[in-house]
Amino acid sequence: MAAVQWRSRERRYQAELQASRPDGGPLGAADPHPLKPITVRDVDLLTVTDAKPRRGTRKGSTSSSSSSSSSAAPDPLSSMLDGTDPLSMFAAASVGEPPGLAHSSSAGDVGRRRKEEEAVGADFEPWAAKRGEILARFTTTEKLSINLFMGTDKGKAPSPGSSAVSEKVRTRLEELDDQEEGSQRELLNLSQQEYANRIEELNQSLKEAWATDQKVKALKIVIQCSKLLSDTSVIQFYPSKFVLITDILDTFGCLVYDRIWTMCSADPQTLPDSFTAADVNDTAKETCLNWFFKIASIRELIPRLYVEAAILKCNRFLNKTGIQETLPRLTAMIRGIGDPLVAVYARAYLCRVGMEVAPQLKESLNRNFFDLLSAFRQIHGDSVQNQLVLQHVEIPEYLTLYSPAIHWILQCVAYRAPDPLLTEMMERCKKLGNNALLLNSVMWAFRAEFVAARATDFIGMIKDCDEAGFPKHLLFGSLGRSLACADPPEAERLSILNEAWKVITKIRSPQDYIHCVEIWVEFTCRHFTKREVNTVLADIIKHLTPDRAFEDAYPQLQSVIRKILTYFHDFSVLFSMERFLPFLDMFQKDSVRVEVCRTIMEVFIKHQLEPTRDPVILNALLHICKAIHDSVNALTLEDEKRSLSLLISGFIRMVWFGRDFEQQLSFCVEARATFCNLEPVLVQLIHTVNQLAMETRRMMRGNHSRKTAAFVRACAAYSFITIPSLSSIFCRLSLYLLSGQVALANQCLSQADAFFKAAVSLLPEVPRSISVDGKLRSSEGLLLDFINNFFAMLLVVPDHPEHGVLYLVRGVLNMVQDYTWEDNGDAKVKVYISALPLLAAMSQETYLYSIPKVDSNETLYGGDPKFLTEINKLCETLIGQVLDYLKALGREEQTVRRQGPLAFALFSCLLAHGDLRNNKLNQLAINLWNLNHKHGCSDTRTSVRTLEYIKQQAQQPGMAHIADMVQRLTLQSRT
Repeated sequence: MAAVQWRSRERRYQAELQASRPDGGPLGAADPHPLKPITVRDVDLLTVTDAKPRRGTRKGSTSSSSSSSSSAAPDPLSSMLDGTDPLSMFAAASVGEPPGLAHSSSAGDVGRRRKEEEAVGADFEPWAAKRGEILARFTTTEKLSINLFMGTDKGKAPSPGSSAVSEKVRTRLEELDDQEEGSQRELLNLSQQEYANRIEELNQSLKEAWATDQKVKALKIVIQCSKLLSDTSVIQFYPSKFVLITDILDTFGCLVYDRIWTMCSADPQTLPDSFTAADVNDTAKETCLNWFFKIASIRELIPRLYVEAAILKCNRFLNKTGIQETLPRLTAMIRGIGDPLVAVYARAYLCRVGMEVAPQLKESLNRNFFDLLSAFRQIHGDSVQNQLVLQHVEIPEYLTLYSPAIHWILQCVAYRAPDPLLTEMMERCKKLGNNALLLNSVMWAFRAEFVAARATDFIGMIKDCDEAGFPKHLLFGSLGRSLACADPPEAERLSILNEAWKVITKIRSPQDYIHCVEIWVEFTCRHFTKREVNTVLADIIKHLTPDRAFEDAYPQLQSVIRKILTYFHDFSVLFSMERFLPFLDMFQKDSVRVEVCRTIMEVFIKHQLEPTRDPVILNALLHICKAIHDSVNALTLEDEKRSLSLLISGFIRMVWFGRDFEQQLSFCVEARATFCNLEPVLVQLIHTVNQLAMETRRMMRGNHSRKTAAFVRACAAYSFITIPSLSSIFCRLSLYLLSGQVALANQCLSQADAFFKAAVSLLPEVPRSISVDGKLRSSEGLLLDFINNFFAMLLVVPDHPEHGVLYLVRGVLNMVQDYTWEDNGDAKVKVYISALPLLAAMSQETYLYSIPKVDSNETLYGGDPKFLTEINKLCETLIGQVLDYLKALGREEQTVRRQGPLAFALFSCLLAHGDLRNNKLNQLAINLWNLNHKHGCSDTRTSVRTLEYIKQQAQQPGMAHIADMVQRLTLQSRT
């Protein structure tokens, strides 16, 4: 092949820039834009229309929300929500129901429950939110037992062949009698978890019996489970037992209600949510009455009470006033329960059901509370005291068993209650002796605003309580919770804190102490200054340091830190507290200490808006960040390392010493030694130092130029020393390039040259594959990107006087020649083609861009013919290498298709940068065009647009050679 004679096209960059600007004005509203949202008009143009208007759209609405919604394209996912989704069908199938019926029933039930929740309001804390806390709090290590009387096998449903109605009724009555006369099933020596598992098994058995139409068996299960609520043999576990058993009652109540609802919905017209008894058909009413008659035949009080309460809502099917009449009767029935603990939880369940089905019936709720007050003295009676002696339970522990039930009753009574009623309840509790338990529940359940406004009165009541029955620190803890949600009168705040702290600081038990302090620290932070908070921290250290009691209080101590950080965002104030850092020293467990340090750093990064140089803040945060850094070890996950690095890097970005550049650099040196195990932090430090060098150049000019140069060289030395410690080779390459650019911008030519040479010498070490998210990926793409960026920089880098012409460019090309590329890739040739625009730009009289006060090769060589000859020879060598490679690709059928894209890339390069007045270069361009279209693999659209561009250029003055070339460029159709 004849040698190609390269000559770069002479470029006039300013004229080309002016010519490339569009003649028209800015884009108008009608012009298409890739970021313009799709509208219905656009969709119509795409023949995707939706002619049906949306249901419920207000006619003639001109609001912005309506217009935006009406103009939005139809959501392709909305149609999926119209039918039964697969998960609902699967859930229905798992319990043996037809999918369609299960979906319609559950959808109606969800709608009804949503309306009930709206009737109560979102400000009412539901029972479900308390359930988990009760199960976790009230536990036992003693063995439990379950006694069940499940009846005989006669409990099966009659066959459809039974014709005599009297026989069916007699069979049903016999089955119901078997509830109490059948076989006994007793499970002994169960652990708490085994007990909970058995109760859950009964719950599943209930659902299975109901699904297989064994309604009597389902009722038996519910009755026998309800009887368990009369057993207080393991009294500490009773609140948790109540939660487990009432779950079964709730399930039963829903099953019965939905069953009757389904019978009503079988009519042609579906029963509305706001139905009345007049809308219910006779069959449904008869079934409902039958359930109530069955329940009324239960002999024992407690199961009869609970089961009827569970289906209380079914009274809606019978008459309008059924619920209103039933609630007082059930309330009165509870008076017959002798055990005060069993009675109070029965009242709690009745109040819960009442709030769900008829929250407007406040009289029944109030009656339950006042009945509770009347029976409150039973708690201190002889029978209870004897029971506690037998079970070895102290009275304070026993009283805490009442808390969940009384809390719930008072919450129901106090919900949206007027202040006069709350005041009356408060006064009646005050008149009662030994009222600490009730007082505690009052402060838990009443509105925080009500309690906060009368905080001084509540403190007086707490003082009058008997310490032996119910610890005062628990009362102050309940008061503190209210004061954390609402503010007391400003004039009373200091006296409230002093009175509370007099009691809190005398608590001997470290656990009781820290639980109470955890609550009151929020009140202190919210209304007082760092002086009071510092006093609280000192008191915590005093109480928890002996015997290393803090090791058992890490969750509470973490809560204290979070509450302090919630109210103190000024870290100069925070770290000026004398006891804050000693308080942090109590977190000696590694995982906890790191978590606390992370919390502090997250708050700092979020709220520190301005850079700081405060030595108090810097020293403290360096100590905290060091604790985070030192937690990293060989077992630390990469995600965790990234998370920790982000926090430390955020801190480094917020440190700025202004014009004290030496101090800034000293800080970076110290940080490098401190955080050497986290590479992202080292990368951040290098970026900070480079930023510092540029800022130094901007702020220090004129008389300080020598000092500036010396400092910039120090910054360059910092980066040059730090970069090799990084493991990521592409990170090192990019930082070498960046640091070299910074050095060059500051006229530090020798330092810039060192960075660039280091980058070139590192290129052969690039592996052929790298790990990305745990998977091996080819590194060629990243390497090509870096080389292209490096070429762009080399345009303004002057040649070293001792290393010859274009020594950096030749160094890169020599590396490319010797590098082991992938066998089936064309990366090497792509680099050669990418080098041609760089060399063409270097041959221009005026470069496309330059760096102020840095003489590039355009100034050093001044268009020297020898320099241009070197460039042309190098270009000819590169083109020759590319042509040889294209020829080699054409020899094998497997690689022939790779010819086209490479030929077109070289053609585009010649068109943009080569002087096509040279006949040989012109002919080479035509040959490359034809080679691209030879095998029919070219992108026709790109070829057409390229040809149009060439025709436009041919019309410009002095482009006759382009016009001649256009005549010889043809488009070949694919065969």
